[in-house]
Amino acid sequence: MRPPVGRNGLAVAAMVLGIIGLITSIVVVGGLLGVIGLILGIAALMKAGRTGVGRGMSITGAVTSFIAIVASVLAAVLMAWYADNTQKCYQPESFHQYRQCVHQQLTD
Repeated sequence: MRPPVGRNGLAVAAMVLGIIGLITSIVVVGGLLGVIGLILGIAALMKAGRTGVGRGMSITGAVTSFIAIVASVLAAVLMAWYADNTQKCYQPESFHQYRQCVHQQLTD
C-alpha cells in the first residue's frame, strides 16, 4: 500500500496559528488566534480523515490552539483579578510607593 501524497494546508495553518497563539496567549491575543486555529484544526482533521494527509499536524494544531485559548482566558482572569485588587494603587507618587501599595493590597 502506497502512503498518501500531498499536503493539507489547513493542518499547516492550524498548527502555525496554534503555536503563535500559545506564544501570544499571555497578552490575550493568542485566544483569538487559538479560536481560529481550533476551527482550522478540526476542519483539517476532517480532511485528513478523507485524504489521509496531515493528521498529526491537524491534531497538533487543534491541541495547541485549545491550550492557547485556555491560557488566554487564564491570563485575562489573572489580569482582571490583579487590577481589582490593586485598584487603589494606580495614582502613586513614585514607583516605590506603587510597589509598596501593591504588596500591601495583595498580602492583606
